[in-house]
Amino acid sequence: MNNQNIQPINEQTGKHYRMHLMLCAGTGCVSNKSFKIKEVLEKELKKQNLQDEVLVVMTGCNGFCALGPVMVVKPDGFFYQQLQEDDIPHLVEEHFLKGRPVKKLMYTPPEEKEPIPKMMEIGFFARQRLIALKNRGLIDPENIDEYIARDGYKALAKVLTKMAPLEVIEEVKKSGLRGRGGAGFPTGLKWELCRKAKPKSKKQNTKYIICNADEGDPGAFMDRSIIESDPHGVLEGMIIGAYAIGANNGYIYIRAEYPLAMERLELAIKQAEDYGLLGENIFDTGFNFDIKIQKGAGAFVCGEETSLMASIEGRPPEPRQRPPFPAQSGLWGMPTNINNVETWATVPSIINRGAEWFASIGTEKSKGTKVFSLVGKINNTGLVEVPMGTTLREIIYDIGGGIPDGKEFKAVQTGGPSGGCIPKEMLDLPIDYERLAEVGSIMGSGGMIVLDEDSCMVDIAKYFLQFTNDESCGKCNSCREGSEALLEILDKISNGKGEEGDIEFLEELGQAIKDASLCGLGQTLPNPVLSTLRHFRDEYEQHIKHKKCPAGVCKALVQYFVDEEKCTGCMLCAKNCPQDAITGKRKEPHTIDQDKCIKCNMCYEVCKFNAIQRK
Repeated sequence: MNNQNIQPINEQTGKHYRMHLMLCAGTGCVSNKSFKIKEVLEKELKKQNLQDEVLVVMTGCNGFCALGPVMVVKPDGFFYQQLQEDDIPHLVEEHFLKGRPVKKLMYTPPEEKEPIPKMMEIGFFARQRLIALKNRGLIDPENIDEYIARDGYKALAKVLTKMAPLEVIEEVKKSGLRGRGGAGFPTGLKWELCRKAKPKSKKQNTKYIICNADEGDPGAFMDRSIIESDPHGVLEGMIIGAYAIGANNGYIYIRAEYPLAMERLELAIKQAEDYGLLGENIFDTGFNFDIKIQKGAGAFVCGEETSLMASIEGRPPEPRQRPPFPAQSGLWGMPTNINNVETWATVPSIINRGAEWFASIGTEKSKGTKVFSLVGKINNTGLVEVPMGTTLREIIYDIGGGIPDGKEFKAVQTGGPSGGCIPKEMLDLPIDYERLAEVGSIMGSGGMIVLDEDSCMVDIAKYFLQFTNDESCGKCNSCREGSEALLEILDKISNGKGEEGDIEFLEELGQAIKDASLCGLGQTLPNPVLSTLRHFRDEYEQHIKHKKCPAGVCKALVQYFVDEEKCTGCMLCAKNCPQDAITGKRKEPHTIDQDKCIKCNMCYEVCKFNAIQRK
């Protein structure tokens, strides 16, 4: 079928439009004034008398966060990026009035000259496979009718009218879906255990469903973006899970720092209630289910399920010993099932398309797709969804567009602060739960931070350990005191005071913390240290034995000097030095006063001739 002959329809009014302008309104694009772009677009469309032919639709996160605000023109699929208010009059007149797409507003890959006009011709989008993100950039997340128009709540209708609860559980088990929050526990089995759990008494025959949206990993924004793009997808998954398990009450635990996601969730819940999809007697089947939103205060430990439940109950968010597991005794002592946002968002597609379809994607033990937030030293920062088993090379180079400024790829950190670093020698590693564990990392919720040649692995380990040390609830000694001791050694090494035996001590202590800690935070806390020691041991040895930071990051181990053969005497470094430590005449080589230099790296960053060297 020729897409150019399709007339887009406004799902709310039924009115035909010649074009739909799908303008991203995820957090990244909103911060870059996408709502102001909408205002200017509508003004210019009216000015050109196009308001009845071209409709502006605010969507959730489009995924290509590095280029926001972004907009896709339907039905032709033209992709515009980094839109500014001043661009809009020309864009409206040229493309939407005269039919001439504007090349200067299109995406041009790094090191290429010609722009790529259409969204699905761009490697970032073309190489993804969307399940949890199936409605990304295609619907207005604040309009339930648009969700329904794309088969929304169809899976729920099927489940409530044609399937018994045990059939639903069996379908999810056959699909091979594993929890996307980090541990990768089989979702169907988790549901089955909760359904079979016996209540304390007949008077207390209550079970709970919880959606864990407490996403606190540095560089992670998968769950927040899913909610911002498709809140009804999460709600539908939760309602299906509640029916299968036998729960009538649910909670979504989400950080108060995510106001846009929370606002869209609140609206989605109200819309679902108004349509009879939440509340009493859903689809006239006698099934009742309610969802409440619980705001979190931003404690990282609340991502751990027992801490999360304690927070909902109004107690200090501290983990407890397991067993009993939440499926046996969870919220207020009742059987409770907890899954994260991505897991719930995947369920409707499994019901609609079948377990066999989902199980055909991915690897033998890791089925389906996984959503990652791709950040760090990468050209194409954004949100990506790929089949399990996709290699790091495909994600970083084919989708991510490689490393900026011609730098060399060094490592990628997966799994958030509890994850590990994977070196460039393993670029062809297929990503799934088992393979990541084999190399000393974890899947986690899906954070993926790319590091280049200018990254110091000791400093990276110290950064993540500082984060988890600050976020530890302090309940158990191994985590509280162990993280302090690890951090003290790392700080000593990065300051040029490392000693023989420090590496062995880090390994021994790290393993002891893993073995003795109560919850997942403590058990995975040493991973950044242990994985960097495993793959970058020589870098630690350089710091300790030779008092040298190969990446030039650790200030105590770095000196800046001028390469006289490369220095042109442009004086740019001298003008930007905050300490006036650089002197020299114009068009003559400069020098750096080591006593004045504070190693701020400013001269290195501004020099255009690579004349500032670090050693």
